[in-house]
Amino acid sequence: MDSAHVDDVPLRYAEFAQYEVRDRTPVYLAWARGVADDPATCELIASLPRIKRQPVLVFAAARHVGAPETEDYAEFRDFLHARWDEVAHVARTHSTQTNEAKRCAVLLPFLAMLRRPLSLIEVGAAAGLCLYPDRYAYRYTLDDGEVRDLRPSSVAAAGVERTPVLGCSLRDGIPVPAALPEVLHRGGVDLAPIDPADPESRAWLRSLVWPGQQAERVPRLDAALDIAAADPPHVLQGDLVDRVAGAVDAARAAAPDATPVVFHTAVLGYLESPARAEFVRRVQTLVRDAGAVWISVEGVTLLPDVASQVPAAIRRHKGIFVVAVNGRPLATAHGHGDWVRALEPD
Repeated sequence: MDSAHVDDVPLRYAEFAQYEVRDRTPVYLAWARGVADDPATCELIASLPRIKRQPVLVFAAARHVGAPETEDYAEFRDFLHARWDEVAHVARTHSTQTNEAKRCAVLLPFLAMLRRPLSLIEVGAAAGLCLYPDRYAYRYTLDDGEVRDLRPSSVAAAGVERTPVLGCSLRDGIPVPAALPEVLHRGGVDLAPIDPADPESRAWLRSLVWPGQQAERVPRLDAALDIAAADPPHVLQGDLVDRVAGAVDAARAAAPDATPVVFHTAVLGYLESPARAEFVRRVQTLVRDAGAVWISVEGVTLLPDVASQVPAAIRRHKGIFVVAVNGRPLATAHGHGDWVRALEPD
């Protein structure tokens, strides 16, 4: 095996430990640090295609086939080596489709700035749980500690018994949305769209919830899946670069008077750099020629033109996400929606 391919693994896992899971999940922190210092395990992981070596995917695949949620790396290592064929099969046949509805709490202040009604087009939609910002309830905490609640006018309109309450801190002057958006169309693109009603798909999404966060995130995930199952989105199957224009066309045909909003959260990291650049070129064309609005919520280093407008001190923190509208950075955000902070670009 090419040593350069193996060398890629310890760096990815060390950075995952340092920037993404520290102070968030002790189990994954122990696993990531252990892998980074374990040449034999790095070689196992390097046998996967590069796009399948992501720590989140490998760890979720291991848990999906029964890995114990232990901070003892040696115990995890023994399981991983003994069951590697099963783990590798899950990693090769599944994707990191972490549908976190709470990211809607980050998106909502920026959706509120747009001309209504909206057509939402999510790139990397999976089960499409971020396509329902009008169906969730929100609890925003402001800088002074004041709490503002925002709820759908009719829970019954969502077609389900439970409405998740999404908590989020709005920092440094991010405004509380005055109302929930009016959404006329929900669509998107995904390589492998998830049926929110399918039990096996729901089980995989639960495996993607990080250890130690199940008590909060799994009930929210289940409630959001129920909402999506009651009113399924129109998600096109295929490569997001190739099909984003078709998804916008479908949205315009379904709701010609609505503002088409192309958005994505924590998706572009799963593309190689040339594909990211081509996606940006195509979505910018849609902004210019189709009247679309583009909202990106991605790691600070993934969109070079956006990163160049962000203060250097922020660019050094790889775990930070940047919210940009039409390529202009407006805020930083927590990757799972815990907070969003106003940003003054360079």
